Amino acid sequence: MEIIIQASQFLLSLSLLIILHELGHFIPAKIFKTKVEKFYLFFDYKFSLFKKKIGETVYGIGWIPLGGYVKIAGMIDESMDTDQMKEEPKPWEFRSKPAWQRLIIMVGGVTVNVILAIVIYIGMFMYYGEAYLPIDNIENGLMVGEKGKAIGLETGDLVTSVDGKAIARYSEINKELVLSENSIGIIRNGEAMEIQVNPEDKAKLLEGDGAIVQLRFPFVIEAFGDTSSAKDAGVEVGDWIKAVNDQENLTADMIHDIIPEYAGDTIQLGLLRGDEYLNISVAVPESGKIGIAPQNKIELKKYFQLESQKFTLAEAIPAGWNKTTGVLKDYIRQLKMIFTPSTGAYKKVGGFIAIASQFPNEWDWEWFWGITAFLSIMLAFLNILPIPALDGGHVVFVLIEMITGRKPSDKVLEYAQMVGFFILLALIVLANGNDILGLFK
Repeated sequence: MEIIIQASQFLLSLSLLIILHELGHFIPAKIFKTKVEKFYLFFDYKFSLFKKKIGETVYGIGWIPLGGYVKIAGMIDESMDTDQMKEEPKPWEFRSKPAWQRLIIMVGGVTVNVILAIVIYIGMFMYYGEAYLPIDNIENGLMVGEKGKAIGLETGDLVTSVDGKAIARYSEINKELVLSENSIGIIRNGEAMEIQVNPEDKAKLLEGDGAIVQLRFPFVIEAFGDTSSAKDAGVEVGDWIKAVNDQENLTADMIHDIIPEYAGDTIQLGLLRGDEYLNISVAVPESGKIGIAPQNKIELKKYFQLESQKFTLAEAIPAGWNKTTGVLKDYIRQLKMIFTPSTGAYKKVGGFIAIASQFPNEWDWEWFWGITAFLSIMLAFLNILPIPALDGGHVVFVLIEMITGRKPSDKVLEYAQMVGFFILLALIVLANGNDILGLFK
């Protein structure tokens, strides 16, 4: 069921993005009286799940959910009619239109994707607001995973800056660590210091799964073992262990290390049960285990002091714009890593499986809209790259024509389209090949 929910969210998001992107081409084409022969959600190789002709355009749904397209008469792309292209250009064909009109038609899809992301973020700021954990509100530092330890971080460190840029929020830390280039500023045992980053370190940060760092969560009891001296002493599910003997303000990992030190002895647990603080004596067996397990899922606002903000429309508009440009800048930084072989980031490039896995396994509209906005930005940027077969490739040829006054021949455009197609095919094979290999690891 979880896979079905993830797949459903992915297909809904993909469908929304495809339809609106293609509308960005379709609407200006219609405005400039250019014939649009097809408007399809998903690809319709051999047959369609649905199709209906309205006016001069066939609207349909294909059966291959890997994209969509509009087929514009007289346009040299993967859907062109080769017989039609051999004939004299007709007034309603794309190739007959002035260069400025063709330029607007080609940038329409990317423009809609950018606008969509901004609108989504504006709506999210207004409806959900924003809640975040400032790093100043993090006590006891961070839990460091194996990847973090490999570059010199230790549990208890608090990351305060990356490459000289101050980190204000916990949610930024892992992203900035992955994108780091020179140094990581931390506070360790109350002292500020820096860790230098080199290309070999970057490769370590991208190996394996899991976060580089994460919060050190409180020990809130979720369950007891078959034999539990803690349960026998009166400890209950939901109790929050605040102290062990005279050691206070402890996290789950600290408690995990402390209790075995008292094997064969008795400890005093300081517990918060609702609004009541209790002290309970618990015998620690020779095994060093008192038969308790912490909660794996912690609601941050219950145990950490979050900052929150609600936005009016006037406040949400600039916030939505800033969020969009910030996400775009981060995405460009990620692409830079992918094309830097020493980082090994290209091994982490994912395809449709990786994208679908970003959606939660429970339906969550806030997550859905956040991921959809990100994918819209990603789609806009990738489509505007100057690669033939992408919108950006068409834009480059139109701009060359506008600057030089000479239109590239149809043969040049056809060959460029073929080259671009094979580049895209190679990227698709790389991304989805990584997905498939990941399934067998």
